[in-house]
Amino acid sequence: MKKSVVYLGADHAGYALKEKIKRYFDKKGIDYFDLGGNGDEGDDYPDYAFKVAERVASDRNSVGILICGTGTGMVIAANKVKGARAAAAYDDYSAKMAKEHNNANILCLRGRNFSDEKNLKLVKIWLAGKFDSSARHERRIKKIASYER
Repeated sequence: MKKSVVYLGADHAGYALKEKIKRYFDKKGIDYFDLGGNGDEGDDYPDYAFKVAERVASDRNSVGILICGTGTGMVIAANKVKGARAAAAYDDYSAKMAKEHNNANILCLRGRNFSDEKNLKLVKIWLAGKFDSSARHERRIKKIASYER
């Protein structure tokens, strides 16, 4: 089985946090690909949301993390890509349930007005989570996939 990888993307408001996540991944030996932004004011969230979501949707052994000012713009844009299931997390419970109940393959974080420590904790919780493939959750994910077709 192919080893999983994390695709990262951020607009200008999420750049600093993305760099901190990369340092954490380097320290922990977590494989990732940085698909951009560079912290420039012209780094617009849809550009990176689409790049990451397209990669994640085409590689079942991958997940993505996207960061913008609130996380909301990234969620909206990423979920336009067929096969992407992006969720914003603002607390431990939403990070855990995004993976366990919604099988979110992309985590979206806020780069403003939220501590880096809290965001890193959410990354850890989400990455450690496992999808609860019980019938009710499988049924719901299949309904989304069917609608996308």
